Amino acid sequence: MFTDFTANDRWTKKQVHCLYQALIVAIATRHADAVDIKFLVDGRPVWVALPHPAWVEYKNRTGRLITDSLAKEIAGHFLKTALESGEGLGREMYSLTIAETLHHLEGVVAGAEPPVPATR
Repeated sequence: MFTDFTANDRWTKKQVHCLYQALIVAIATRHADAVDIKFLVDGRPVWVALPHPAWVEYKNRTGRLITDSLAKEIAGHFLKTALESGEGLGREMYSLTIAETLHHLEGVVAGAEPPVPATR
């Protein structure tokens, strides 16, 4: 859903193509307590950093885990939202807070839930 998508940049009105490219534990690469998720936005690298404590918080709240696949979706949801709201396309790296990560996780989950069947 959010690993290969298009978004309309708010300022340029241009449609941009976003493609997931990599997921890297940032402890090893930049000594950060985060997971870095790389997208190509019209061929330009853009990183979204999700803080590790968000994994713990989500597990404590729900008993469920944030998987790598879900982390990619969270980052993609953030990126699409940032582009369409005018916050995106100008930076190479975005670092989310725990609250922002969980907010975008909720957005992914809400969009993935099957519709409620109509009653007769």
